[in-house]
Amino acid sequence: MELFDRVLAVVTTAATPVVELRGAIPLALAMGLSPWQAWVWSVLGNLLPVPLLLWGLRTGLVWVERQPWLHGRFRAWGERSSARLSAKVKRWGLLGLVLFVAVPLPGTGAWTGAVAATLLGIRPWPALLAITAGVVVAGVVVATAGAAAVAIGQ
Repeated sequence: MELFDRVLAVVTTAATPVVELRGAIPLALAMGLSPWQAWVWSVLGNLLPVPLLLWGLRTGLVWVERQPWLHGRFRAWGERSSARLSAKVKRWGLLGLVLFVAVPLPGTGAWTGAVAATLLGIRPWPALLAITAGVVVAGVVVATAGAAAVAIGQ
């Protein structure tokens, strides 16, 4: 498999919700990329959808608020979802968002961070910086663990 094809697979995997870089880095290492390459391409891929999410979700919320048949259902879901996140993120502010995204566990990545930032009313530019910092930290954690696993396996 050519380098371009491997990189494209890693970037695409990192950009998908749920899997994100937590799945893309191990994939990259399994495809023979170095830990550094795995980290770079996974972080870049994971950050690709974030600006679209931060500005798109905000636009989507405005549209939903104008739809009476949908507004009540969505508002109830949003309040339940943000209640779980708000204590952590509101307490620590942007640092809370960084830490939330940085924890390499399911449901705590860039996609969820963008949704949380939007539901909590965090402005897009500060949210983008916080999510970027969280993705960088999560990438270091996952790449380090992955590189250690590869080294042990050899």
